[in-house]
Amino acid sequence: MLFEAVPKIDIREQSPLSLAFVGDAVLELLVRQRLVETTRLLPGRLHSVATRYVSARAQSRELSILEPVLTEEEANVLRRGKNASKATVAKHATPQEYRASTGFECLLGYLYLKGRNDRIVELFDLLWEGFDPEAEA
Repeated sequence: MLFEAVPKIDIREQSPLSLAFVGDAVLELLVRQRLVETTRLLPGRLHSVATRYVSARAQSRELSILEPVLTEEEANVLRRGKNASKATVAKHATPQEYRASTGFECLLGYLYLKGRNDRIVELFDLLWEGFDPEAEA
């Protein structure tokens, strides 16, 4: 990863929504990087393809690939994120999909702030290989 996180507080005490805030950016950067590395798409097309990976609906589906390989600690962070309450819900996702995507983002934010970039890349590689953005849930 490009940046190194050096939290001054114990991230286990952070709100799951704060972790999801960071995790959203982590996923977005990973997807954009991978698309630029592996395609010759123009910028407008890059954005539309990227949204197929980072939407709440897509993230919910991506979890089905990743959940079987999560450690107990990671599964607990994911669960905390799923259970976090939000006042809003995405326009194009069910409440369940939105909660799952928040959990996924929470997990990525947690791993990033823990300095576990190796694990983020490992999980992202699994996701990239196993997720078909064109397939319906």
